[in-house]
Order: sequence, then C-alpha cells, then structure tokens
Amino acid sequence: MLPLERFRLDGRTALVTGASSGIGAALALALAQSGATVIAAARRIDRLQAVVTDIVAAGGQAHAVELDVTDSESIRAAFDRAEQLADTVSILINNAGVAEPSRFMSTDAASRDKVMATNFEGVWDLTQEAARRLLAAKRPGSIVNIASILGLGAGVGYASYAASKAAVIQLTRVLALELGRSGIRVNSIAPGWCVTEMNDEFFASDAGKALANRSPSGRTGELHELVGPVLLLASDAGSYINGVVLPVDGAHTVALV
Repeated sequence: MLPLERFRLDGRTALVTGASSGIGAALALALAQSGATVIAAARRIDRLQAVVTDIVAAGGQAHAVELDVTDSESIRAAFDRAEQLADTVSILINNAGVAEPSRFMSTDAASRDKVMATNFEGVWDLTQEAARRLLAAKRPGSIVNIASILGLGAGVGYASYAASKAAVIQLTRVLALELGRSGIRVNSIAPGWCVTEMNDEFFASDAGKALANRSPSGRTGELHELVGPVLLLASDAGSYINGVVLPVDGAHTVALV
C-alpha cells in the first residue's frame, strides 16, 4: 500500500459528534472526502442536514442523526441508526462540547455539571457504546477525542472547561491501555485557539486579537489545520499510534513567555 493510501477510510463508518457546525462539520467533510461513510450527529438536526448536503455535493456519503450526548438512550439510538444506515461505527470522533466561561467562585453547580456532562461524561458514554459494539463484532476501531490545550494547561475563568478536558485526556490514556489489545486505538488532539461560532465574537474583539497575537504563531488556528492530525489518528496511517494527546496549537503550550 502506498503511504498516502493508508489515510483512506473507504468502507468504514465514522460517527462525528457535534457535527452541525465548526470543528465537527469540518471533520465530517474531511472524513467523507477520505472515503468514510459519515454519520453526522448533533442535537440541531436542521443544521446537520445542511452539513450532509454539503458533503454529498462534494461527492461524499453522509447521514444526519439526531444525538444528545448527555442522554444514554439517545446515544444507543444513534448507534443503532448508524448501523441501519451504514455499518458498525469503527471511527468515533468525540467532538461535541460546551464552554461556560466564568471564574471559579462565580460558577454554580448547574453550570459545572452541564460542562462535565457534555464534555467528559458524553465522551465516556459514547466511547463505551462504540467499544462495546466493536468488541461484540470483533472489529478494530479508532476513537479520536477532541480535547483542548486547556486540558494541558490552565486559563482564568475556565475551571469547569479545563477540568472536563483534562479528564478527557486521562480517559484517553487509560482506554488506550485497556482496549489496545482488542485493536481499538484511543487518541486525542488538543486544539489551540481556533475561531468557531462559539468564540468568533471574542476573537473579533481587542482582547481576542491580543490573545491570538501572544501565540508563538501570532495567530489563531484554522479549522482545516485540525483535519490532518485527525485523519492520521483515525486511519491506518496512524495504526501504531495509541494513547497520545497531540497538541495542534502553533506551539502555544510550549511557550514560556
């Protein structure tokens, strides 16, 4: 097999959470362009349909499936639907997430629980469901968790978000150890600051521009710059990569000043 062919995902079914916009939509398109049948999953079914339309127009295969990552029944139903529409999910991209920035002493339990339920518990439950089905089918698989540089470092006002992403990173490492002998790889990427609809207003502000300028790269990341790392981890090109947390941040996390 030629080196570039190892990045192909033909014959595989990939489920992407939070696929209705931003990072999830970009990854769904890239996976489909690499040959996977994509199950684009999120709560906003109308937005999902638009993403699927774009994928099909680009020559890919995709289906929209409604999913609430905080609801165990919704998770099971989404995997059932994926198997009806395509096949056993062998690639899971855990991308869905929320952020509710506030300082620690101003964060109430409801806000904390919402962030943890979506960003960490959702990843746990989705990965468990995916792994259970892969093990039953005796198939290999790849799970890629979208963590954050705030799971590696810290930022004022992001206590719940940083804690949730740090938990995802540690879960990634443990699952790589537990599932590796069954042919299921579990990895994470830790994106730096990328402009999405969740933060575009902030990065258009003076404070946002100043933050981007402090990066060693002098800018924010682009969504397409997350595609290559995810394809590496999802495909056979990364077949001996397991348990890693790959920062995609323009050297942000290694800068001391």
